[in-house]
Amino acid sequence: MSLLTIVVPCYNEEAALPLFYEEICRTMGDFENTDADVVFELLFIDDGSKDKTLEIIKSLREKDDRVHYVSFSRNFGKEAGIYAGLENSKGDYVVIMDADLQDPPSLLPEMYKALKEEGYDSAATRRVTRKGEPPVRSFFARQFYKIMNKMTDLQIMDGARDYRIMTRTMVNAVLDMKEYNRFTKGIYSWVGFNTKWFDYENRERVAGETKWNFWKLFLYSLEGFVGFSTAPLTLAALIGLVFTLLSFVMIIFIIVRTLIYGDPTSGWPSMICIIVFLAGVQLFCIGVVGQYLAKTYLETKARPIYIAREKE
Repeated sequence: MSLLTIVVPCYNEEAALPLFYEEICRTMGDFENTDADVVFELLFIDDGSKDKTLEIIKSLREKDDRVHYVSFSRNFGKEAGIYAGLENSKGDYVVIMDADLQDPPSLLPEMYKALKEEGYDSAATRRVTRKGEPPVRSFFARQFYKIMNKMTDLQIMDGARDYRIMTRTMVNAVLDMKEYNRFTKGIYSWVGFNTKWFDYENRERVAGETKWNFWKLFLYSLEGFVGFSTAPLTLAALIGLVFTLLSFVMIIFIIVRTLIYGDPTSGWPSMICIIVFLAGVQLFCIGVVGQYLAKTYLETKARPIYIAREKE
């Protein structure tokens, strides 16, 4: 018998959880009718929810012994939820999926088949459309994937979702990467393994509101850049080199102009603009270095990725 663990990170999902449970039970029933050698474990990760998410999970646990949960002491973020799910899973195969049904459970049998019969280590999903998203958000998301793939040795699929199934071997490899600042999409690519991709059109949330606003997505993208690329540091060094050479050329120009024409006091407004511009460039470069320093500082503290308040 193969045990398949479905990990579901949850944060304030009281409206979506009953609908998700109903849909996933239907999928598991169809699954077991076609493949009697599979049993399921549902592992919910309560990421410090402030609504009745944990109460609903406990009620599901009372009527279904396949349901288990880990409840955090506070909100640690989705990355911590994914790590906790992988760490506490017992399955030979582990699935990560959201509770809002934007990840279609109907794809799960095909994804499992890719691992069981076709020899893949992972089956992942990507959205081929971003219908329903604000155009500005979709534009910046696409640009992020393009820049990320150019700045690093990783290849992250445009539109990639967290929804995927992995073998226990790949799960253990992901768990071996214990960094505090996590960017799971990059980690999946870094550890390697053969992955089959499944495309589907974007779906709206079945209930509730998204927890990802533009600012949170921007900060999450910084985790990817800083965690898997030193290109920003190289860029800061190149900017410094270019402006050093430019300033040297301008010094020569000013000296020659003064010797020929005199008038050494003209050009104060343009000089102030140049000073302000260069100060901005310096602060930008210091900020880039500061991001790497801050991440290093957090890693050296060796704090736990999450703290569990209770589990069952």
